[in-house]
Amino acid sequence: MKHIYRRLLEILDRRGRAALALVIDTEGSAPQVPGSAAVFSAAGLEAGTVGGGILEATVQGVARRALDDRLCRLVRIALDAGEVEADGAVCGGSISILVDPLADEERPVFERAMAAHGARKAGALLTTLQPLQADLVSVAKDWLPRERFRELALPGRGDAVRREIEQAWTSAEPRLVPLKDDRLFIEPVVPSPRLIIAGAGHVGKAVAHLGSLLDFEVTVIDDRAEFANKDNLPDADVVTVRDIAAAVASVPDEPDNYFVIVTRGHRHDADALRACIKRRTAYIGMIGSRHKVGLLEREFLEKGWATAEEWGRVHTPIGLPIRSRTVAEIAVSIAAELVKVRAERQAEVKP
Repeated sequence: MKHIYRRLLEILDRRGRAALALVIDTEGSAPQVPGSAAVFSAAGLEAGTVGGGILEATVQGVARRALDDRLCRLVRIALDAGEVEADGAVCGGSISILVDPLADEERPVFERAMAAHGARKAGALLTTLQPLQADLVSVAKDWLPRERFRELALPGRGDAVRREIEQAWTSAEPRLVPLKDDRLFIEPVVPSPRLIIAGAGHVGKAVAHLGSLLDFEVTVIDDRAEFANKDNLPDADVVTVRDIAAAVASVPDEPDNYFVIVTRGHRHDADALRACIKRRTAYIGMIGSRHKVGLLEREFLEKGWATAEEWGRVHTPIGLPIRSRTVAEIAVSIAAELVKVRAERQAEVKP
């Protein structure tokens, strides 16, 4: 995942200072949701977005002032349809954005969060906001690992607050919790789902690119070094040159693994599929014509390599049926199916 806080750390390395603009609340129709963020330097927008257009230009102006005076601001912006219609963003709601120019001082918190994220450990970023005067606020940030998450349920906070904290974690959605004298913004940070692509050919490369854009942690596997390398696969987080079946089998067993099998031939596909078909996974997809898929299904069932139920979990032919023909269209159909499955899984765990 190309997490915004990882980008923030990179920008601090380059620029020394930066302001983080973080959406913490919305009412009505708004162009972004709580947890959306953008990073601004003195030169302007560096990464992310809080909505684009006139809204983002307004926030950029606030960020410039904040970088000059080093004061945190909580700005609430009305999204009047008449004012923003010319910019192509008719909303009509409102949005509250925290503009924090102290990212350099808060850097250790972001480093702990991203170290945990890189190690595939979950937790929550906590931002406590205390009003001062006008739109000025004091801000305190902390990182809380998942195993300590219940420590937020402190005596005196009340059952309602404790329920909101638990719901924020369960839904993996940021949540603003009003407290007695301040407010607490909770950002669950969970490991990115892992996309494992068996095959570094044209389709595998295109799926790796789209998977990276869609916030998967991308691993590409192939036994050909001329294909499986960072020059050919710049969007992959991990590139593995190894026997395909052995490499697939060595992937750590996690329930949010997404396997995409797009190797160069029938036998390589079968070997890769055998290595993952009995494992806990979110998704297994294999490319191929209906004729090829039928042959493989019969082989897997007759040889006892899979049960009918296990074979039924395999998305094959792979991708949503959009009549794709070109490599790019095939990759889009696969990526769309990955997004669909991920969204359905996320909906299942929401309270």
